[in-house]
Amino acid sequence: MKRRNLKHFSTKFVIVLLLASAVACKQNKKQEEVASETVEEVQMSTEPNFKISLAQWSMHKMIREDGVDPYTFAEKAKAWEFEGLEYVSGLYYPELEKDNFSEAAMKSFVDKSLAESKKHGLENLIIMIDGQGDLATPDEAERNAAVENHYKWVDAAAALGCHSIRVNLSGTQDPDEWTAASVDGLTKLSTYAKDKNINILVENHGGLSSNGAMLANVFKTVNMDNCGTLPDFGNFCITWGEWPECLEWYDRYKGMEEIMPYAKAVSAKSHDFDENGNEIHSDYGRMLKIVKDAGYSGYIGVEYEGSELSEEDGIIATRDLLRKLMK
Repeated sequence: MKRRNLKHFSTKFVIVLLLASAVACKQNKKQEEVASETVEEVQMSTEPNFKISLAQWSMHKMIREDGVDPYTFAEKAKAWEFEGLEYVSGLYYPELEKDNFSEAAMKSFVDKSLAESKKHGLENLIIMIDGQGDLATPDEAERNAAVENHYKWVDAAAALGCHSIRVNLSGTQDPDEWTAASVDGLTKLSTYAKDKNINILVENHGGLSSNGAMLANVFKTVNMDNCGTLPDFGNFCITWGEWPECLEWYDRYKGMEEIMPYAKAVSAKSHDFDENGNEIHSDYGRMLKIVKDAGYSGYIGVEYEGSELSEEDGIIATRDLLRKLMK
């Protein structure tokens, strides 16, 4: 009788142990699942959520050669599935120059563009400014005139709801003169733009501005919150020969790493694509890693500048490549 009770007790004890073990396993599995979900949530929350914008320069041939109305920019960008707009000032100059960039002419540009962007539900981001004087000229009077020429575009950007204008640092090829003049011109323009809540952005756009280290040094010296860069994947030619020959290239990946810490916008420049849809001049995967590693999470602008594809096909090819790599 005692032996049978002992056997019965042993059996019950084993069952209890098995049940306890099963419960413990379930709890551990649940904890592991929760931990895994938490890691995934953290990874998702820290992953940049890029949106894609369209730089109007991508359709400059349509506008200048085919007679497309520049005010259809928002309509076309919407049809091509973009979310943001980056205007190019020069594409409106035939209209604006007639009235010498008068206040009325500038207001008309703003009103028409704002109405179209609202109609199609797109966000106005940047106006890219060209041909308004050299901000990096060593001639102080000319530099000050260039700064003042940009005021109307700061005002226009503010009225459109943009966050920035993009400017160029042209004026001299002497490194010391260029640095000093760039710092002075940008500081003056950024001071004016600060009260308008507009950023002054410089693109690597040829000459010494395509030297990443020198451009980064300018922003380190200016040291203003509303003064930064618009890094472009492809614009790293320092010295041009006979177009389109570049005599001196700056390493584009090194340059991107140097100027991305100051970035408030990014331009995905494209020209040509291989049979797999990859841009052949810039490794977009490598470029996007540099962008992400810099902590950037804003819009990335499509800027197609090739000639093998039509502008529409090139725009779509660039958009699709970015989408593929952002997944």
